[in-house]
Amino acid sequence: MNPTPVRIGVMSFAHVHAPAYTMALRARPDVELLAADPDAEGGPPDELATRGAALAGRLGVRLVSDYDELLAWRPHGVVVFSENTRHRALVEQAAAAGVHVLCEKPLAATTTDAAAMVASCAAAGVNLMTAYPVRFHPAFQRMREHVKAGRLGRLHSAVGANNGGAPFRGRRWFLDPCFGGGAVLDHVVHLADLIGNLVDATPTEVYAQANHVMYAMDGGAETAGLVFVSYDDGFVATIDCSWSEPVSYPSWRGLTLTVYGSEATMTFDCSRQHVTAYDDRSGRADWVECAPGIDEALMVDEFVRSIREARPPRPDGVVGLRTLAVVEAAQASLATGLPAPVPHR
Repeated sequence: MNPTPVRIGVMSFAHVHAPAYTMALRARPDVELLAADPDAEGGPPDELATRGAALAGRLGVRLVSDYDELLAWRPHGVVVFSENTRHRALVEQAAAAGVHVLCEKPLAATTTDAAAMVASCAAAGVNLMTAYPVRFHPAFQRMREHVKAGRLGRLHSAVGANNGGAPFRGRRWFLDPCFGGGAVLDHVVHLADLIGNLVDATPTEVYAQANHVMYAMDGGAETAGLVFVSYDDGFVATIDCSWSEPVSYPSWRGLTLTVYGSEATMTFDCSRQHVTAYDDRSGRADWVECAPGIDEALMVDEFVRSIREARPPRPDGVVGLRTLAVVEAAQASLATGLPAPVPHR
C-alpha cells in the first residue's frame, strides 16, 4: 500500500544546492513537489538560466508565482534555498503557516536571525531542520562510530578543509556581503557541524584570517580563509574554508576532515567512499561503499521521515544556531585581528 504523499514546497532556487536537493526529493515516489522563486526574475540576466522557470523546467517541478501561492497549496514541509539573509523571513512565513522547514546552511547570516527562526518555529509547533548533508555520509558515520567507541583514544585536535571552486557561477550573491556571501559563512559551518557531531566539547574562542585574492570584486566578500577554533576541554581545530580552486575546477566538492587522538588518527574524505585510520598497531583503509549524492538523499529522507513520524529532525535549528556562532566569532576576529569569544545563546 503506497503511503499518502508528503507535500514539499521549494522556497527559492537561489542556492547552489537547490537543484541536487530538489532532485533528491523528486526521485521519491512518496513526495509531491511545488516550487516558487519570485526573486529570480529581478536578478542579473545570466542568472535566469540557473533559477526560476528555466531551472524548474529542467527539474520537472511545477512553479507558482510567489510564496503565498506556494503556502496556499498547504505543504507539509518546505525547503528554503534563498540567499542567506532571506532565510529568516521565509522560515518565519512558513512557520506562521504551520509548515515544517528544512533550511539551507548556514541557518542565517547572523545568530540573532537564527535564534529568532528557532523561536518562531518552536512557538508555531513546527520542525526546523538545518541542511547539513555531509553528516549523513556513510563514511563520516563510520568515522563517528570509531570516535564514539573510543578507538582513537582521547581526541586532541582536528584539521578540516572545505575547498573546491567558488559556487557563484550564475549566483553572484555568494560574493555579496549584503546577502550573507563569503567563504567563511559558506564553508565553516559544515566542518563546525561535523566536529560538533564527533566531540562533546563546546567551542569557546576563534581566531581567523581571510583574503580576497581569488575572484576579487570591489566590496565583495572574502574568498579564502583559515579559522582556528579552541574548545573548552583543550581540543583545537583548524578549518580551511577557502574557495581555493579555479573556475575551471571540475568539482565544487573538496571536504576533508582528519581527527587526531591519543591512540589513532582518522581521515574522512567526502568525495570518496572510505575513512582511513592510522595507529601504532596498524594502518588501514575502512571502505564504505556508497553512491555519489547518498548523503543528500539520506538528509532528505530524514526530513520527510520526521514529518511522517511527527518527531524532531536531526540536525535541528539549534545545531544550526550553534555552528553559526563559530562563524560569528570568526567574523569578529576578522574585524579586529584578534581572537574572539564564541557567543552562546
